Amino acid sequence: MTTAAPEQTEETAERKPWRVRATVRTPVRTPRTTETGETTPTPGRNTEIRRRELAAFLRSRRERITPEQVGLPRGPRRRTPGLRREEVAQLSAVGVTWYTWIEQARAAHVSAQVLDAVARALLMDPTERAHLFALAGTTDPRTEAECPVASKTALKVVERLAPYPASLQNARYDVLAANRPYAQLFGDPAELPPADRNCLWLLTTSERWRRDFLDRDEMLRDLIAKYRAGMAEHVAEPAWKQQLNRLLGVSAEFRELWGRHEVAPMSPHVKRYRHPVVGLVRLEHRNMWLAPQAPAHRVVAYLPADEESEERLERLAELPDERPAG
Repeated sequence: MTTAAPEQTEETAERKPWRVRATVRTPVRTPRTTETGETTPTPGRNTEIRRRELAAFLRSRRERITPEQVGLPRGPRRRTPGLRREEVAQLSAVGVTWYTWIEQARAAHVSAQVLDAVARALLMDPTERAHLFALAGTTDPRTEAECPVASKTALKVVERLAPYPASLQNARYDVLAANRPYAQLFGDPAELPPADRNCLWLLTTSERWRRDFLDRDEMLRDLIAKYRAGMAEHVAEPAWKQQLNRLLGVSAEFRELWGRHEVAPMSPHVKRYRHPVVGLVRLEHRNMWLAPQAPAHRVVAYLPADEESEERLERLAELPDERPAG
């Protein structure tokens, strides 16, 4: 009877190696062939490729960091470029054997906690960190934890859409920036605490939005369904869960609608808004995505749905900067 070595995981990394009494032959998986004659890697092959890429990426990052950058003495006999493996393990509080297995593409699964610690130890920037987690096939728990800074290009697009209201939002419906017409019609996000600059939060809690958004109830139900659909790809991310828990805690209406488990896609739609000076405005919501992957920022433009609304937006642009009372 033969005894096979266990799969190498973080829990077994520091144990003594198993003694294998006999060689166990592993069946060879033949790659699938498509109709065009191209071969498709098997799932196991894809995993192996990811492990090798992750190992090579970590080695390259380790070799570029000097001991002085992380507060370690260089020592007289250093031959390794950059840091040694044991130094990375020490800085990230990870077992030396486990980290070595990761760099040797032998680790079966690397946890988000280990990846986070290693990324910090190797002084990775946001792009390198995102690449690290992508190679490991693991969700980064820090993704969008902090409000990202809007790019100058995105801000320029938002401003140039005037006299049409426009805002820059992320996938969680946080309002990252807004132009003057948006502030005049919906209220200035800059006057709110950062945590409250969120469309779902304002639809749920804002008296002004409840008063001036004539389709508010329908909009809230629709936005909750969109948030649930979007959250499916971010369910492990703290920022999404924190926002959800905050809303569940503050609103019985939100709890009831969330409990319906409805989902909805992103789509253009026309809604009615009431301004105390220019009156009723009918606007069509249009989304313009700035990137295909997270953080998925988009410009949301509110375009007039009829000539009367167009004229009223032009009148709104002529008003002084005093905001109507909220």
